[in-house]
Amino acid sequence: MQRQSWAIDIDRDDITQAELVSDPPAPLAPGEVRVQIDSYAMTANNITYAVFGKPSGLFGNDQGYWDFFAERAAPGRLPVWGFATVTESAADGIAVGEVFYGYYPMASDAVLGAGHIGPGGFTDVTPRRTALPPVYNSYQRITALSEYRPADHDYWPVFRPLFLTGWLIADQFEDEGDYGVQQILIASASSKTAIGLGFSLAQRVDRPETIGLTSAANVEALAAEGIYDRVVSYDQIMTLNATTPAALVDMAGNGAVTRVVHSHFGSQLQASIIVGKSHWDAQADVEGLPGPERQGFFAPGRIQKRVADWGGAGFGQKVAAAWLDFMAVAPRLARIDRRAGAVAALAAYHEMLAGKADPKAGLIVEP
Repeated sequence: MQRQSWAIDIDRDDITQAELVSDPPAPLAPGEVRVQIDSYAMTANNITYAVFGKPSGLFGNDQGYWDFFAERAAPGRLPVWGFATVTESAADGIAVGEVFYGYYPMASDAVLGAGHIGPGGFTDVTPRRTALPPVYNSYQRITALSEYRPADHDYWPVFRPLFLTGWLIADQFEDEGDYGVQQILIASASSKTAIGLGFSLAQRVDRPETIGLTSAANVEALAAEGIYDRVVSYDQIMTLNATTPAALVDMAGNGAVTRVVHSHFGSQLQASIIVGKSHWDAQADVEGLPGPERQGFFAPGRIQKRVADWGGAGFGQKVAAAWLDFMAVAPRLARIDRRAGAVAALAAYHEMLAGKADPKAGLIVEP
């Protein structure tokens, strides 16, 4: 029985509208490869991709996340991080059976335009992708990843992009002298990006206090993980010392929490950084906030800066060392929740979109 190829199409204007569609394979052009997507993670980060799917200026031009895997006139195809195996190749230097880690559509299969092929992998050079950040277009052979270990396989799509973002935020704080603050407030502290940030900050000897902000129901369990110096519920923010210089990192675009923090700390809030928008349907409520202007954090831009500072190899070595340190604790931070097949993939998207996913689970879809 021949395997049926499928994809999930999402309405670019209404991300709640998603449907399974048949996606029969077309012949490959020279330089293209076809991959079967083995597994990918569904995280809150993917909802941020959907929110910013349409052009938003994040990339310094008019592209958005929908442009990676769909033409402008077509429904959106959500990018996800995962592993895929080459099933057909029209590109010299890439063989059938090779496995690559990278950025794929929420689908059973994908066609990639392979360029700059080398021992480590290749870059997708599909014309609509060439103006997009290089980090999203890089596909890495798992046999060439020095920090890849088979035991960590499922944690790569679950944690790797999110941990890297957290690590980059921590690096920015250190680079900026911690903005002169003595405490860093991290909203949506149970999210995987927040955990990556908290873990990375904790590796420093001389640093501000880290305070995880979360819902009251999550406080006890999150505090027990030992990622943050303190964990405080949202309804207890007003008990924090407002005379101590602070910074806010908002992982989910939670406007209500942002307003409380800005109002409580006022001029003592030295930086307010927004990272994601998984609270996509919440009222922003950020007009006329006291304190600093909010600034967005864009991981690819930070990567480009550090590659320029340290060189590609130097940057890679630092990330690899930090990742292996994190892998020593990741299994206790999230259990793997495995889903299989097209129907389960669509359900996983809706579950994450509705905010019903368990933050203690790493949701892996096997198409």
